[in-house]
Amino acid sequence: MEETKPAAAEKAPDEGEILMDVQNVSMAFNRYEVGVNSLKELVVRAFKRNLKKNKFECLKQVGFSIRKGEAVALIGRNGAGKSTLLKIVSGILKPSGGSVVCNGRITPLLRLGAGFDGNATGLENIYLNAAILGYTKREIDEKLPDILGFAELGDFINSPIKTYSSGMMARLGFSIAVNMESEILLIDEILAVGDIAFNKKCYQKLDELRAKGLTFLIVSHSESVKRYCTRAIWLDKGVVREDGNIDEVFTHYKKMMTNE
Repeated sequence: MEETKPAAAEKAPDEGEILMDVQNVSMAFNRYEVGVNSLKELVVRAFKRNLKKNKFECLKQVGFSIRKGEAVALIGRNGAGKSTLLKIVSGILKPSGGSVVCNGRITPLLRLGAGFDGNATGLENIYLNAAILGYTKREIDEKLPDILGFAELGDFINSPIKTYSSGMMARLGFSIAVNMESEILLIDEILAVGDIAFNKKCYQKLDELRAKGLTFLIVSHSESVKRYCTRAIWLDKGVVREDGNIDEVFTHYKKMMTNE
């Protein structure tokens, strides 16, 4: 597939309003030093409050702003805190410190199909999923033909989600996310959806959204993200190591990974 970049939004990113403002965000989790040989021993030690724990800070005062129309790649090795940061931005997690202000609707494409009700039909899940994202029934009704047409599930849309394959659930989740067209789209390495033909259609849809000026924040390890992004934020051990032109940041990132 030809890797042509979509047309840029009419307004240059540095002239647009700030849609996402991340200020000194930190995130810490409890990490237990178990050292037990069985589940029974683990339960007993937990009951006796004899489990040692320490704080693991996966994000440390992370800060950046994203303007309307920007497409930003969030890069870094596994465990750098990228996915955790996306969950904080989307409201799934509450940070231990700092704040995130988003001036616009957010659609998170984190794990497609997450949050679906297995006993409800695909059609019912469209309304449920979109309502969770903050859309009214009228707004969903207006977008329903686009969602159904893009997902290409046919009569399966009236079957319970629990009968779907993982690919079918991913199709439906992706279709809801991209057709509701919120102001900010968060993507966590899930661009490969379904078969080759459907995958191509997904890329074309994202091209279309970029041309409209939708704001992207994309987690990726791959330089294919340059298809959409001109800026990259490199997270390293929970801190922002570099923020700038995507070609320069990827060059420094690859050099560091190669030399280790």
